[in-house]
Amino acid sequence: MYQVNLILENLPAMRYSMKDGFMLRWTGYPVGVKVDDAYYVFNHLKFKVLVHKYEETNVGNVMGTGDAAGVIPGGSKRGSDVPGYMVVGFEVVPCSFMHEGNLVKKLKMYDRYPSPVKCEATTVSMPIKEGVPIVFTYEVTFEESDIKWPSRWDAYLKMEGSKVHWFSILNSLMVITFLAGIVLVIFLRTVRRDLTRYEELDKESQAQMNEELSGWKLVVGDVFRAPTNPALLCIMVGDGVQILGMGLVTILFAALGFMSPASRGTLITGMLFFYMILGIAAGYVAVRLWRTISYGDHKGWASVAWKAACFFPGIAFLILTTLNFLLWGSHSTGAIPFSLFVILLLLWFCISVPLTLIGGYFGAKTPHIEYPVRTNQIPREIPAQKYPSWLLVLGAGTLPFGTLFIELFFIMSSIWMGRVYYVFGFLLIVMVLLVVVCAEVSLVLTYMHLCVEDWKWWWKSFFASGSVAIYIFLYSVNYLIFDLKSLSGPVSATLYLGYSLFMVLAIMLATGTIGFLSSFWFVHYLFSSVKLD
Repeated sequence: MYQVNLILENLPAMRYSMKDGFMLRWTGYPVGVKVDDAYYVFNHLKFKVLVHKYEETNVGNVMGTGDAAGVIPGGSKRGSDVPGYMVVGFEVVPCSFMHEGNLVKKLKMYDRYPSPVKCEATTVSMPIKEGVPIVFTYEVTFEESDIKWPSRWDAYLKMEGSKVHWFSILNSLMVITFLAGIVLVIFLRTVRRDLTRYEELDKESQAQMNEELSGWKLVVGDVFRAPTNPALLCIMVGDGVQILGMGLVTILFAALGFMSPASRGTLITGMLFFYMILGIAAGYVAVRLWRTISYGDHKGWASVAWKAACFFPGIAFLILTTLNFLLWGSHSTGAIPFSLFVILLLLWFCISVPLTLIGGYFGAKTPHIEYPVRTNQIPREIPAQKYPSWLLVLGAGTLPFGTLFIELFFIMSSIWMGRVYYVFGFLLIVMVLLVVVCAEVSLVLTYMHLCVEDWKWWWKSFFASGSVAIYIFLYSVNYLIFDLKSLSGPVSATLYLGYSLFMVLAIMLATGTIGFLSSFWFVHYLFSSVKLD
């Protein structure tokens, strides 16, 4: 599973292979291959560089940039009228070839190999044996192409399996429609009951309506009772808003083409930037929710804002530091250098934390949300349930998971298999659908809990949609076992699971926040719009 990734003129080397009559595209090539319990190394590379001839001598005009002309001359001499060539494609065919060791002993690097090399991708002939030196060679052919400079990334970004993506979206839309139907029925029933107060009905109908209302109407004095660990809930919701905002804004910018893979690293830089800026939103939401739960009390807002600034980044930092020690221990070049650690810490404490505290300050100054009903002093006893409510909460995560598991496969392949992921338009649609499904699932489940007089809905509404993270983690484990079969050693598996845990935690906070906020709005609407006796 080890890949060699080569880059020429910012283009990754592309390899084509046939499988079951289909032409597959890969970036990079494998180090070697295992055939009949023997290992062969790919030691000869056949490069094909596609070039486009431009009659325009000023390359800056061709590329559409003002400063490029000074960097890349159009011809052999600066200011000459010789047309220039630009690299628009980079392909590689790896071969395993048995070289004659005697022929290369006197050769220096870049010298021509004395005999012709027959490069056939279908045969292997250079086995790896201890003590036997390996000769590495390459050949290059330049080929004129009709591909123009702006279109050179098209080959990498062809949407693979677009039908599968559409299937995923249709599947999600079916789930949404089903849930939206249930939500609509709930709203119509509650609104209709409210309106019938003003209509003349016979006593039998009124009695029947009151009987139907009895479920959630009975918990009116407890529905806004503060949950257990209110500060933790506020912190998690604040961090969830920050992560969700970062995800939506980053994917939106990527879908609009601002974060092309042509400029490597922009996606991760964008994510970090948006995450830090949205610290203001995290602090504001966490503190305002804290003040709402504590009936407008300002006390302790700074502590909540500070904890919101440190909760998710702290856990992330702990996971990444542990994994980095593993990489240092195994002398891997993938380890994050110490200087980068210092930069990340400075970004966290000098930008993210102050912005979160500023957001918290605004949250403390903004009026808190007034509850529509008063809370009784003595909590009402919750009647015995036929089934454990947490079982429903855990099961609810299957619906959001159903909307994203197909897209999840493509994302996993791009992270772990080195494939280019560029269907951000699809990803944006799936993200929006996920937000809708999470809101609907949590809303329906909260209504079900209130109907059986269970007023402890705060945490359940958070985990109803947040439980999708459990299924994503199980999917990650499944991916490790069945798709990354040849992942070598416990360190690699630990790294994979560590990074998966980090992503799953972020997903849980984001999806849980959607569920909680939609349920909070629904409960507030339900008890403020319905006229109560």
